[in-house]
Order: sequence, then structure tokens, then C-alpha cells
Amino acid sequence: MKLRELYKKAIQIGIENDPRGKDEVLKELEKRKKDYESLSEKKREFFDIESLENPYSDSRILFGTGEEEVKTIIAGIDMEVGEVVLAHTLRSNGTPVDLILAHHPEGGAYARLFAVMHMQADILGRFGVPINIAESLLERRIKEVERKLMPVNHTRAVDAARLLNIPFMCLHTPADNMVATYLQKLFDEKKPYNLEDVIDLLLEIPEYREAEKNNAGPKILIGNKERKAGKIFVDMTGGTEGAKDIFQSMALSGINTIVAMHLSEEHRKEAEKNHINVIIAGHIASDTLGLNLLLDKIIEDEDIKILECSGFRRFIRQ
Repeated sequence: MKLRELYKKAIQIGIENDPRGKDEVLKELEKRKKDYESLSEKKREFFDIESLENPYSDSRILFGTGEEEVKTIIAGIDMEVGEVVLAHTLRSNGTPVDLILAHHPEGGAYARLFAVMHMQADILGRFGVPINIAESLLERRIKEVERKLMPVNHTRAVDAARLLNIPFMCLHTPADNMVATYLQKLFDEKKPYNLEDVIDLLLEIPEYREAEKNNAGPKILIGNKERKAGKIFVDMTGGTEGAKDIFQSMALSGINTIVAMHLSEEHRKEAEKNHINVIIAGHIASDTLGLNLLLDKIIEDEDIKILECSGFRRFIRQ
């Protein structure tokens, strides 16, 4: 499979599994095309053409022409300079590596991580949070994340891959969409009664079982095992944590329990204040699940070898 084909397939799968619904994503892409057409020639020079077909600014081919043939991928959650050098060392020792695949974004994809956060408002809207409140609170948080990313030296790993001539790609939101949709469907179908039942369901999944063995399994952050789970919201896509002020609106919309990858201390306090149960499924385990689900779809008919590193473990569901 050529790199460009792999990339396009990943984006399409991400769109099909977007918690907002495919129609909402296509509306967003249509709006971007109109925005692009209205720009002057001078401004078009700096427009991200990829965004006309790929709605996820945090997922890109970071280095490579796209014409490279991919037969062996080294995949990990965080692929930074050390992992790039690892890929080069493997090559030097006779192990072929055609592509470095990161889950977390690097390069320009990291610099634009904040841009995918807008999708959180639409997801919350589908759970009954008024869209005007979700958008208003999220706007402030997006600007905060953008400011935090401004001073970051985000091209280091991409520069290393370029100097060592190793194709490099990151798939962030498409993989996060996979895990969010997968778990939301699981909980909607199984309807766990209490928080202990939620944990038990997670521990039936290989990625979370593996994390539990490594002391990083699912944990109840707010609540206890006897509390009723009620209406569960899986909060695992949309770049990074949203607005901490959103929990009151979530509680009023009928959300009783949040299952998340991680939660900052500030966000935890607000969730607790609004009596929302929180289960932390685990960051790396959840990212691993999302990437595995995505890879299952991408390479289902392809003979592609995956080398695991940086927290990632391959579990196949085909």
C-alpha cells in the first residue's frame, strides 16, 4: 500500500466513525471549500489545502511524498526524536521500516491541535447540552490551548525523520474517533448498571486488560463502585480536554457518568462539584485501542507488518 493511499483511507475511516455523524463532517468540509474560494490569491498561499478533504488538522503525512510503498510500520503513541532514531537504528540493523506512525501529533499537526476542538461542541450537542453554551465555553478553552502551543518547538521529530529520510505520519483524531464510537456503542448496548459494571466491561477489552497488568488500568476517579452509572458519555475525542466550566451543563443535560482517557485536577474538581461520576479508562490504553481499531480497518486486506513501540501494543480484531 502506498503512503498516500494509507493516509486517505485512515481519514475516511475517521470521518465514518466521527461521533458527530458523517453528515456534520461533510457540512464542515463544504464550508471550508467556500471559505477557500473566497480568499485572495495572496492568502491562498498559506491555506492548508489538505483541510479541504481532511477535517482533522492534527492528522497528516508529516514527511514523505505519499508515493512510498509501505510494508513495515513502526507504530507508537508518542513518536518523538528518540523513536525516530530507533527506527533508523532498526533500519541500520537490517529490519526494514517504511513508515513511522505516531498517534499523538507532531510538527504542523501538533501546532494546529486546537483546531479540532470545535467538534466537541457538536458531540455535546448530541447529548443534550445546548449548542450555544457548548460553543461559548469551548471558544475560551480553544484559545487557551492555542496560546499554550504557540511557543512549542513542534518540528523536532519531523526534522529528525527528514534528515534520516524516513516517512512519518500521525493519526490522532481518526483513532480517537474510533475508540470514542466503539466504547459509546458498547455502553449504549450493554447498559452497565453501576460503575463497577463499567470497569468490568472495560477489562474485557484486551488493551485495558494489558494496561491493568501494568498498573495503568481503568480507575473510578469520582464516585464508587456501587454508584449507578446512568447515562454514560464517552469523552475521548476532539483534540484535548475541553472547557472545565461545561460540567454543569452536562449534568443538567442528564449525563451521569463520564468515561474519559484522562482528566486534569481542575476539571476533576468541577466534575465533582456537579456530582458527575468519572471513570478514567486510561490514556495510553485508550489511544492504543483507537489506533488498533483504525489499523484493523486500514490494513484488513494488506500484508503490512507492525512494529510496536512507545506504549503501543497491537491487538487484532479481524
